[in-house]
Amino acid sequence: MRKSMKTVLSTVAMVLFASVAFAADGGAVGPVSAWATACGMAFAAGLCGLGQGMGLKAACEGTARNPEAGGKLTVTLILGLAFIESLAIYALVVNLILLFVKPLGA
Repeated sequence: MRKSMKTVLSTVAMVLFASVAFAADGGAVGPVSAWATACGMAFAAGLCGLGQGMGLKAACEGTARNPEAGGKLTVTLILGLAFIESLAIYALVVNLILLFVKPLGA
């Protein structure tokens, strides 16, 4: 129940921020579009940081329980952290597109 509630709230937040960014006028960057992209990036960076912290916590607990598996856990952890960081970079690219390009044409 808790996981589905988080998913629903996250989806609603993303839809609200995207609609505000798409509603901005074309030529110049308006304050609404700037605020929407700033909130979107803050939301994405915060959740990616939370995911990285949870992954690091789990890897540390796994190494503490089974020290022989430390090497395999380290490789998996670094790969997982790279994937999570790429999500933050994708969010940055999407936010920059929303900020500087007319998303729906003229």
